[in-house]
Amino acid sequence: MLKYIVRRIFYGLFVLVGVVMLVFFLFQGFGDPSRLVMGQSGDAATQANIRKELYLDQPKWKQFLFYLNDVSPLCIHEWSEIKTKSLRGIFVGGDVKLGLKIPYLRRSYQSKREVGAILLEALPGTLLLAFAAMMIAVVIGIPLGIVAAVKQNTWLDTSAVFASIIGISAPSFFMGIIIAYLFGFILSSWTGLHITGNWFDIDEITGERRLVLKNLILPAITLGIRPLAIITQLTRSAMLDVLDQDYIRTAFAKGLTKRTVIWKHALRNALNPVVTAITGWFAELLAGAFFVEYIFGWKGIGKVTVDALEKLDFPVVMGSVLVSAAFFIVINIVADILYGVIDPRVTIR
Repeated sequence: MLKYIVRRIFYGLFVLVGVVMLVFFLFQGFGDPSRLVMGQSGDAATQANIRKELYLDQPKWKQFLFYLNDVSPLCIHEWSEIKTKSLRGIFVGGDVKLGLKIPYLRRSYQSKREVGAILLEALPGTLLLAFAAMMIAVVIGIPLGIVAAVKQNTWLDTSAVFASIIGISAPSFFMGIIIAYLFGFILSSWTGLHITGNWFDIDEITGERRLVLKNLILPAITLGIRPLAIITQLTRSAMLDVLDQDYIRTAFAKGLTKRTVIWKHALRNALNPVVTAITGWFAELLAGAFFVEYIFGWKGIGKVTVDALEKLDFPVVMGSVLVSAAFFIVINIVADILYGVIDPRVTIR
């Protein structure tokens, strides 16, 4: 198990290096970001200083190596650079130090804040939205799939399949506009919900943040529709396959109740593809949340990234892509481990 996890982490690092190359040459490898940083009032001297600070006066391959050194936990930096960038970690050596640090995602062109701090501030909103959407999908999707399988070829089965097909076919951004307009605008006086809303409110007197779960309802439902539909269909298909197995017939022959056979024996063996969908779709939700957050004004990494794209704030966009890729890799490793826990037939090597 440990050997497998180490190997997957090693492969994951290779994937991250590929993502770093992609985001660098896509957003910063071409063009001159110094004009965006200095704004309208900058002169030639200011632009030259900014180009030096961002290594834009260096060849492209050197710029990439400098960026890789910034975002990598294992790094080589001069002491003056460590103080200037406020790098946090463990450093050893003389003027040029070898270090193990928190990845430095550079600074926003617009706000001049560290990108890491901006994303950490927005990350709880995205995780909260993704967890809520997946909880809706799991809590409704698995029982609905079981009912559809047990009541095969009845109106319950037909309705569940039809609804899941609609859910899979409908894009999240389209459903988000419909749900926001219908329940957050037209029926707002009945639902008490608003077309936009953040996951926190700020107290006008104390300035403290207060969690507002009411604003989570519409975006979570919107984001959860597609995984709900897929989990329903996967659970139904897996249950139908398992219910045809010999050991299920043996369990019924021994006099076990239908509920015991379905929930204790059949469901556990049918959960493996469902776990695949749940873990895989949780990673997808982090990406799918981008448009949903923007539609509902939900402050998360998605909304921050879309706002940064509008302002051509490339370090924020690059940082959000790297953070999303890291989450995707971690979630897939966790998924592989869960397979072996849920289904003993799966051997992890």
